[in-house]
Amino acid sequence: MFETWEELEESIKDCNKCKLCKTRQNIVFGVGNKNANIMFIGEGPGADEDKQGEPFVGKAGKLMNMAFQAVGLRREDVYIANIVKCRPPANRNPEEDEAQSCLNYLRNQVMLLKPKIIVLLGSVALKNILGKEYGITASRGKWVEKKDIKYMPTWHPAALLRDETKKIDFINDLKLVLKENN
Repeated sequence: MFETWEELEESIKDCNKCKLCKTRQNIVFGVGNKNANIMFIGEGPGADEDKQGEPFVGKAGKLMNMAFQAVGLRREDVYIANIVKCRPPANRNPEEDEAQSCLNYLRNQVMLLKPKIIVLLGSVALKNILGKEYGITASRGKWVEKKDIKYMPTWHPAALLRDETKKIDFINDLKLVLKENN
């Protein structure tokens, strides 16, 4: 457990715990308000995120920002991170060993942030945080509470790019998150 965000960020900057370090341009640590009540967790950086070193700045991130605006949520009021901090090649899902290599960094982010609510974006985040027995289709939009944190599983914004009908679910899930946070 790291005492400060600075110690945690320093500990990750030269990470080589898995093979993803060999192809990354930047570690994508996380971004946002370090006093936020709401944390969003995705699966891993894509090409734009790897290039800029910030999560959710590509097409999926732009769509997420538009959804935030639609419900009155500001990106600077939340904290955003991923299961893995380096881009998996060709935007594939992180492999089990890659996710396991990064999960302690994410756990430390959660411990430092102490969020009230964690929004799990997609199946990879859901399964790595709550367990393999959870499926995104069955779990989406339903609160799960563990260790004084409320989890809201929802679609990953990239899924909304592939299937526009999921946008309504995503917006409704964000509304539930905002309602719970008030």
